[in-house]
Amino acid sequence: MPKLIYSAILYLLLPFTPIKLLWRGLRQREYLQHWAERYGFYKTLANTQPLIWLHCVSVGETRAAEPLIHALLKQYPGHQILLSHTTPTGRDAGLKLFPEAQFSRIQRCYLPYDVPGAAKRFLKHHQPQLGLLMETELWFNLIGACSAQNIPLLLINARLSERSARGYAKTGTLVTQGLNQLSGIAAQTEQDAERIANLMHKDPQTITLMGNLKFDVTPPGDAAERGRYLRSLLGIKRPIFLAASTREGEEALILDAIAQANIPNLLTVIVPRHPQRFDEVATLLSKRGISFCRRSEFSMGTVAGDIPSNTVVLGDSMGEMFMYYVACDIAFIGGSLMPLGGQNLIEACTMGKAVLIGPHTFNFEDATKQAIAAGAALRVTDKNDLSEKLANLMQETDEMKTMGDAALNFSQKAGGATERAMQIVKKYLPN
Repeated sequence: MPKLIYSAILYLLLPFTPIKLLWRGLRQREYLQHWAERYGFYKTLANTQPLIWLHCVSVGETRAAEPLIHALLKQYPGHQILLSHTTPTGRDAGLKLFPEAQFSRIQRCYLPYDVPGAAKRFLKHHQPQLGLLMETELWFNLIGACSAQNIPLLLINARLSERSARGYAKTGTLVTQGLNQLSGIAAQTEQDAERIANLMHKDPQTITLMGNLKFDVTPPGDAAERGRYLRSLLGIKRPIFLAASTREGEEALILDAIAQANIPNLLTVIVPRHPQRFDEVATLLSKRGISFCRRSEFSMGTVAGDIPSNTVVLGDSMGEMFMYYVACDIAFIGGSLMPLGGQNLIEACTMGKAVLIGPHTFNFEDATKQAIAAGAALRVTDKNDLSEKLANLMQETDEMKTMGDAALNFSQKAGGATERAMQIVKKYLPN
């Protein structure tokens, strides 16, 4: 019954989805493209080659999947790879990581809304031999359709916070049935495995542990060079603080903390998580009378004019986070000062940077706790604590370097998830 109710609700909401897409399109015009795909209709020819399908919701999942995609391309040279996304930024990230000219075996599309008809059309058109869902993506009608058609479907890099587990537990048999219809599950941590197993009413030992794919992500080959060049534009001797992947309401708190810290000649780089908020943050900076420039206003190939005279650079660019991490001294991970669950701190650790993170990290709780225990990160309780810890670290350069070294060591030791994921894949798709 819960699944019938779930499907009925989705069908009732379906007529309103064009309005939602139009509304999102006003802020991000890419939402106005490829509408048919969101309803399970595709312009491309029906697939005739063996295909492996990997669903990556947005940017974070797409970047995390990069090493796995390379491994799949190598292990299965006769297969096509289909990357499905939910957001335009995820689709764009896939295109940047795997340009069509270099990766002709990779296809991309939007995953349709999870109504039974659209799910069946998606599978009929693409005919995957194996499906891989990333992290916490539970599309119950799609899972049921794969099960009915005997298409192996795996949930990999799976994570489940305590908060999400409590929410799923209230859905009755919907989540339990969906999870049990999956062919296999590979969780990031023992805690994730236990929470998922509890929802399935199974022993946690039945779930494979694989670690976190994000620890295996390799920075773009030119990230270090671009980061050093950006640093030269911003000021070699100038202290640089990066506020990465900030969410709504956080920028004001961060600006308050910076003002309170009163660090001489500090340059702050603010990179909002969502591109549709770039103008909003620019307006906030203007209202506060803060001197700033946009990343889009200067070229990496030319001298940046008066960049050093600004106090803030607004990172209004996509796909350059590794570059920002290289250029900064200290990185704060956004989504964590407010109860939003936090963002991924692993990329910052990979680049060997001292990391500050707020109290709300339930989306990345285990990785955050591990990084703090390793001496790679410090937790801040609020904007005042952020101000104090930022000022102290900028003064104690030896401590800042020690944290950076610990972060790099932490990220290197935590790798290997890609290899473990591939072992699981081979069980369901032998060569």
